[in-house]
Amino acid sequence: MHQPFGKYLMFRNRLEKVYRHLSKTARRQGVTCYRIYDHDLPEFPFIIEQYEDKLYVSEYQRRHGMDDAAHEEWLRQTVEVMAAVTGVGVDEVYTKLRRRIVQRSGQYQKLAAEKEEFVVQEGGLKFLVNLKDYLDTGLFLDHRITRSMVREQAAGKRVLNLFCYTGSFSVYAAAGGASEVVSVDLSKTYLDWAERNMQLNFATAPHQAVHADVKSWLKTQAAESADLIVMDPPSFSNSKRMDDVLDVQRDHVALIHQCLRLLTPGGTLYFSTNYSKFTLDAGAIAAEIKDIKAATTPFDFERKLNRECYHIKKAAPK
Repeated sequence: MHQPFGKYLMFRNRLEKVYRHLSKTARRQGVTCYRIYDHDLPEFPFIIEQYEDKLYVSEYQRRHGMDDAAHEEWLRQTVEVMAAVTGVGVDEVYTKLRRRIVQRSGQYQKLAAEKEEFVVQEGGLKFLVNLKDYLDTGLFLDHRITRSMVREQAAGKRVLNLFCYTGSFSVYAAAGGASEVVSVDLSKTYLDWAERNMQLNFATAPHQAVHADVKSWLKTQAAESADLIVMDPPSFSNSKRMDDVLDVQRDHVALIHQCLRLLTPGGTLYFSTNYSKFTLDAGAIAAEIKDIKAATTPFDFERKLNRECYHIKKAAPK
């Protein structure tokens, strides 16, 4: 590779600086999948994540003033810089264009159908990721610590994973010795993914995948039927398969109340949202609420994490 110059040199210098620091911390913590870069320089609007021997690169859509050929050349040169800095082969760098969407019709966007999956490890567990077919990879790296918290608390408990996506929280709960794990999602694709993640890690596991609209499903469940719940809903969803539109700001109090109804006394709800303008209506929730955003922020997301996370505990009888 030729030596980068001008704006590419600025990008390389920044990437080398952050990669040197983050890769050292990752090695010390035994982490092999982590975020390296998140729009650090406005001229290079990328998210860059390392998944073992591969890079996932998501470019934010913007008015860059380049025609298609010029943009393609710019992207090629920036990918060469990424590969040189990280030691990952250029052919192992997966690039996506991340369009800004105010209200998404669903939580996850399908981009292709190549089904190129591979296995990565986190916390001694295995997970399937796909860097081509979806905007998200199958493993949300920002919840690495939250997943560990769930594993530490899961022993002997009935765990419910709502809006479960690919079931990473479910795998951690099973690894922690949960007596029962139920994963609920509206997508059969992601429920299948969750089942395969389970099979990667356990010959048998007390796991049940439920295909349902979470808002409606919660209302049908028996009171005090869970000991620990994880709920990370989309900011907004109006899927045709849902009975109603989901708006996390409008609906979070009702959703949390339904979870509290399902929890046994003293039970725990982990509630998270990526909605950037979210405000928790704590006064409307009769439970012990602890903001754990800082406590669940991994080293690679410090000062850059745009999500909220709460530990909500149902009161035990006096």
